[in-house]
Amino acid sequence: MTLKFPLTHLARSFALVTAGAAFALPAAAADNRKFRIGVATFLSGAAAGPFGVPAANAAKLVVDALNKGALPAPYNTKGISGVEVEMVLIDENGGATKQVEEYRNLVQRQKVDVVIGYISSGDCLAIAPVAEELKTPTVFFDCGTSRLFSETLKNPKYVFRTGLDAVVDNVAAARYIVETKPNVRSVGSIQQNYAWGQDAWADFSLAFKQLKPDIKFVSEQWPKLGQGQYGAEISALSVSNPDLIHSSFWGGDMEALVLQGGARGLFDKRVTLLTAGETGFEHFKDQAPNGTIVGGRGPFGAFAPKNALSDWLRTTYSAAHKEQPTYPAFKMMQAILGMKAAAEKVGKPGTMPTQEQVLAGLKGLTFESPSGTVRMSRAGGHQAVQGVAYGEYHYDPKTRKASIINVKDYPGDCLMPPDGTSPADWIKAGFPGAKCTPTPPKERTS
Repeated sequence: MTLKFPLTHLARSFALVTAGAAFALPAAAADNRKFRIGVATFLSGAAAGPFGVPAANAAKLVVDALNKGALPAPYNTKGISGVEVEMVLIDENGGATKQVEEYRNLVQRQKVDVVIGYISSGDCLAIAPVAEELKTPTVFFDCGTSRLFSETLKNPKYVFRTGLDAVVDNVAAARYIVETKPNVRSVGSIQQNYAWGQDAWADFSLAFKQLKPDIKFVSEQWPKLGQGQYGAEISALSVSNPDLIHSSFWGGDMEALVLQGGARGLFDKRVTLLTAGETGFEHFKDQAPNGTIVGGRGPFGAFAPKNALSDWLRTTYSAAHKEQPTYPAFKMMQAILGMKAAAEKVGKPGTMPTQEQVLAGLKGLTFESPSGTVRMSRAGGHQAVQGVAYGEYHYDPKTRKASIINVKDYPGDCLMPPDGTSPADWIKAGFPGAKCTPTPPKERTS
């Protein structure tokens, strides 16, 4: 079967790549007294349309609004400390080696003041030590591997993550299944075979076993990232016949799995859990069966609370791009606002913020975002803490609208181990110190 992606994804990718060229300015423009942000996200490849391009679209909208002083409070002052912001946009596609080269180019030739970006966990793990080497403030807005601060950088100075890691996604997912699907007795898994998928499955299987000791794991499938065709894996999962299928697939891989698995009946009479499924919320239609459990890697996208910042993003994004922003757009806006809040916390109005001021402001920062309050309170003040929500996808063919029902929110302090404790050890010990008060089930509508 030939994999087909929605034309809207291809159109968005082409439009953004074409527009993005205007932002990648030559090194000669570096001394123009603007605050320069390097932004890295997927502009090509399978992850671009459903994932990277919405993040890039949000970055452009937010930077434009910052320069006009058009964001809601507390971000309604122009620029960064009154200094105009300039964005240098690059494509994350191409693998970790290429991204390290591109990162060095951003810092050493393009002379950016900070770097915000990176979706792939493999890219983050490769770039993190280079950011420390080049002493450049770097904010990872999305990549989710817990190895970032538990193994790769145990004492970071220049690297921050304003998004969440795979631990919170999967501890919350395990709790949601136990609370809402008590009859699940067996689990099958399909994950991309690299840091993100490996971490996600390790965390979920450990957490689920801790919460439901009699659970059986009947099949583990490990296709490579970007494989695109999953016939063999779908067959293996069907034969093992689990009650629950868990997948941390994201972007084009996730949409391909839903399309191909649905056509072959993989999801019939089974519970399906897509930890990053929110990005397909606007496009699944009837391809994903009602009852599919989806997450948005935190309180983002369809799971975001209603506040002035989320209202602004939804209204502005949908007016510009004729669809609602998904969770990568929310996370990109969050990273940029965190950087602005940090620079202005320490810097002086009307004065170009220094990199040291950005670092000092980010460490341990609490700031407001379209997903609510963010606390940089793990990894010595370098890792964000927020809650995570899950719910069930429901599509009404009569109205042609999708909604997420039975939504439950779990607070960050329920889901993250304390500093100095590995996720595996924390989970195996029974989540000591976890403070869990999930909200009653509710509904979110597109």
